[in-house]
Amino acid sequence: MPESSSPIRFVLPLSMLLATLALAGCSGGDFWRTRDDMRNDDMHSWIGREATASVGVRPSQFQLTESERQLRDYAYPLIEPPHSRPAWKSVFGDYTPIASPWRQAPPFDRTAYGRTLIDEPHRTHSSRYAQLIDDVRDDITRFEQFYSTAVHVIDMDRKRNATMAHMSELSPRERADAVARMQENSLIVQWVQQCLERRVSSYRWALERLVLQAPDPMAADADRLIGELAAQTANPPVAASPPVIGRPLTTRG
Repeated sequence: MPESSSPIRFVLPLSMLLATLALAGCSGGDFWRTRDDMRNDDMHSWIGREATASVGVRPSQFQLTESERQLRDYAYPLIEPPHSRPAWKSVFGDYTPIASPWRQAPPFDRTAYGRTLIDEPHRTHSSRYAQLIDDVRDDITRFEQFYSTAVHVIDMDRKRNATMAHMSELSPRERADAVARMQENSLIVQWVQQCLERRVSSYRWALERLVLQAPDPMAADADRLIGELAAQTANPPVAASPPVIGRPLTTRG
């Protein structure tokens, strides 16, 4: 009878929904983050291949050292646009390869971060300032992590380059792979440098618009942190050499 079948029609979809949420929670891990076992040690190795391919340099066939792998791991959150992943993407696919700044692409839009920050739902303007402050502070921490590794990697590459001049029976293929890896590491450092300059520009635009729309004493803390990140970016601990001449930093908005 229709009356007896109604509960079944409601129970089945509900059970399916609960099962789906349970699976999503498992794949997302704690606090809806991607679980560690969904990742792999070389998940960021594409960064080097993308950097070399974008400037017409042959990628190295050498395996990554532990430090080189760490360099790529620390580079990814800095080359990814800030605050670009809404919470739901942490479950339903939070990983996307990114084109290097040396490829033909639309001009960098320094307003994108600020417009997202202002347009997305917030209970108060203070929470927008707090989000900006958290994002800048996170980048300062990432800066230290990345460049401490970059200093070590570039130093090892200099020693590798000096050693090659004294090696016996060095094959052309080995030499080419060593040179390619040094170029690859250098390009990654330069890629991050360009992205940091863009992040500083984006943060400043966002702060200016927040102050314009809703002045708040929190603006002073945000300005101080942006200034700290800008100073670090202007004086990195290591400069990759030789530099790759990239496209000018163009903006819109």
